Amino acid sequence: MTAPHSPVYQEYYTRTPFQLFSGVGWKRLVAFRADELGVTLGGPVTRYRRFTVVVPWRDIEAVVVWATKKTMERPIRRIGLKLRQGVSDVPGPGSTISPQLAASVAPHIEYQVIRNNRVIVFWKLDHTRLSAAVQAFAPHVQLRVHPVHRLRPGQGGEPGYGGGPGYGSGGSIFDIMP
Repeated sequence: MTAPHSPVYQEYYTRTPFQLFSGVGWKRLVAFRADELGVTLGGPVTRYRRFTVVVPWRDIEAVVVWATKKTMERPIRRIGLKLRQGVSDVPGPGSTISPQLAASVAPHIEYQVIRNNRVIVFWKLDHTRLSAAVQAFAPHVQLRVHPVHRLRPGQGGEPGYGGGPGYGSGGSIFDIMP
């Protein structure tokens, strides 16, 4: 636990019954942490141990916060790291995304940041505390916060706009069956 006025910034995932069944138990899982060692990116609950990683401040050029939003949906918020040249990408769900898919879902964000990101789900980001932690531990690291980027129809695989068969695409699985 951190002291009341400590610059350490830490957020935990909200506990859900799914956590019990995923094999990690009922303990509090760190979703994100910024401290004197660097930034901890917690893995998704289903693969928490495999994808949780601590990235030292010396390897980080920027911490980037952004969100994308399709029509009539809630924004999908993310936090990612721009790593210094020569530093390997961190393990995580975004590490296998193609440059084309990354450009279609977040054209305003650098490809490397998308590869090194986490979705902000089951936890909330406090921008003020994050800013204070970055200033205290790594004033040389940039903190970039982008406004919500609205995806236009046809971007981000939105149904009904050139996608494959499925809901809203104008086609169905039955169109391709004999």
